[in-house]
Amino acid sequence: MNTYDVIIVGAGIAGSALAHALSSQTKTRPLRIALLERSLSEPDRIVGELLQPAGVAALNTLGLSSCLEDIDAIPVHGYAVVRGHDLVHIPYPDGRQGRSFHHGRFIMKLRDAAKKAVGVDVIEATVSGLVECPQTERVLGVRASRSSSVSDTVQEEKEEFYAHLTIIADGCFSNFRSAVLGSSLRPTATRSYFAGLILKDAKLPIPQHGTVALVKGQGPVLIYQISEGDTRMLVDVKQPVPSDLKGHILTNVVPSLPPSLHAPIRTALDANRLRRMPNSFLPPTPQGRRKTKDGVILLGDAWNMRHPLTGGGMTVALNDVVWLSRSLCELETLENWEEIRPILGKWWWERKGLAGTINILSVALYDLFGADDDALEVLQTGCFKYFERGGECVRGPVSLLSGIAPSTSLLAYHFFSVAFFAIWVLFTHPRVCSSSSYDTNGHANGTNNGPAHVTTNGNAHDKKKIMLAPRIHEYPGLCVKSIQVFWTACVVFGPLLWTEMKWW
Repeated sequence: MNTYDVIIVGAGIAGSALAHALSSQTKTRPLRIALLERSLSEPDRIVGELLQPAGVAALNTLGLSSCLEDIDAIPVHGYAVVRGHDLVHIPYPDGRQGRSFHHGRFIMKLRDAAKKAVGVDVIEATVSGLVECPQTERVLGVRASRSSSVSDTVQEEKEEFYAHLTIIADGCFSNFRSAVLGSSLRPTATRSYFAGLILKDAKLPIPQHGTVALVKGQGPVLIYQISEGDTRMLVDVKQPVPSDLKGHILTNVVPSLPPSLHAPIRTALDANRLRRMPNSFLPPTPQGRRKTKDGVILLGDAWNMRHPLTGGGMTVALNDVVWLSRSLCELETLENWEEIRPILGKWWWERKGLAGTINILSVALYDLFGADDDALEVLQTGCFKYFERGGECVRGPVSLLSGIAPSTSLLAYHFFSVAFFAIWVLFTHPRVCSSSSYDTNGHANGTNNGPAHVTTNGNAHDKKKIMLAPRIHEYPGLCVKSIQVFWTACVVFGPLLWTEMKWW
């Protein structure tokens, strides 16, 4: 019989790191751990390639920092946010660094670390179901099948694996999420997709920085280097997805990106297929309650997902592994679920600082960066100009994004500071306004209904943008708009905060 102390389903970021962590914690005897994965070949994904500084710190805490070596990982020192011809530099504070890399290479290093850990069996098997006690319905293990070759014929051998504790870490497309959480499961929201491709020898506006390009009328574009010659480009595509996705990117996205990227993008689009991943948001659900299954824990994207724009998924998962492994290893045994239940309740609240901040920020920033109405457009402009102020207006937000300052209260402060600053910008900053027609002497002529024209003998031959600050007579309308802007900020932030605070 395949009997273990712990079964972990999924040898991805969270599962592999947890197997290593549980093995390395001091106990009277090493735990026997089974790490089950459908395929142990190197995965090929377009996300999970950017690790924030707080994720690097968690990796160090777990004794897994060597997993960033020999995979051609690139140091990341912050971000460059591009909006039209304007660029703002957002460095990580205090010289902190993240890392970007090919996802598959990093996964293989984590799996190698798990294989070398004492008491860990890494098994290639497809898990098909949970084994439950007929009387108590507590999860006792999993059903799985392994492939074997006999006389050039591939056969499936079905087995059952038993353990005191089962941990499900099978990713965003989890097959067991609903079975574990039952009626307490929260719905998954997918508002857009990332279309990904790899650019060859591309030059970023600021080297070793993630580039976020804000494209008017479209979702944001995220670009970052993942190896010496490879740069990942992720284009946010809102639903419904265009039938000609390559044409959409060439026509509606590329012209708004830095010119140095145009040629590599066109080459990549000609040479490669576009791959898509859904950008899903799944709020966490309290575990260890009466409505959820006993004997089993969800971990990683199987339990909690946020928008990948901020690259916070691996950081949240690795910090969850740090906290959960320490707490579980303080127990003498993992057999008593009533001792594990309060640990899960404490974990739920302890993770809020980091996970809640990154979860809320990811969706809130996406709403601002992918502005699709006038109020969000105002907030986007205010956010960009807020960053341009520098100082704490950059240090605070990037500390939140990178996990260095895990605080939902600090997040609320900066988010609504952006909202009020956006309203102030609305009243005070010059903007492209309705323009006037100009005669040959340069005098305003006509109404403010369209682009400015310079005329010669009555014929328009040039167009000029007119930048003007609002005039007094425009203030009543701007007051109404400012209320809409503030209300929109509340509508964006409030429900996200509620999903994190809700515990029943």
